[in-house]
Amino acid sequence: MHTSKMLTKTSLGIAAAAGAGLFLGYCIYFDRRRRNDPDFRRKLKERRKKASKQSSNTSNTKFPDPLNESACQQYFMQEINLGEILLSNGQLNEGVEHLANAVAVCGQPAHLMQVFRQTLPPEVVQSLETRIPIVKQVWDEICSKAGKRLLQERAEVTKKPELSAQLAEDDVE
Repeated sequence: MHTSKMLTKTSLGIAAAAGAGLFLGYCIYFDRRRRNDPDFRRKLKERRKKASKQSSNTSNTKFPDPLNESACQQYFMQEINLGEILLSNGQLNEGVEHLANAVAVCGQPAHLMQVFRQTLPPEVVQSLETRIPIVKQVWDEICSKAGKRLLQERAEVTKKPELSAQLAEDDVE
């Protein structure tokens, strides 16, 4: 009886090894078939381009008016909260995007990054550090446009003599 148990364990081991071998062969066969398919490579390149475009595109981000300080503070808090929620739900890319937006509008980004380095996992901090320059560039462009708009508004006001005297008084105060 002892030999039949041994035979059963041996045959069970052989059957498991054969099953694993067949599964591995199946995987290799279909992987080669998939890789040799010309449409697969084209579709893969398209998917990678699309993903790259989406990760570097911030046009869907709605930034506040940089001249409105309370709107910027509210936006900052909203982005921090959304980033934390998304990170806690495992949505790393989306969470990093919102935290990068918060860093871009923050008055003290170096201090905020120091806090992030102490509280967030290193891979999230690294992703955040690569994302911030892209978002910061967009925010700087928005601020530049807002500054030009403010200068234009002041130039239009100074064309009117009664308002130009009021502006001069405001600048003195």
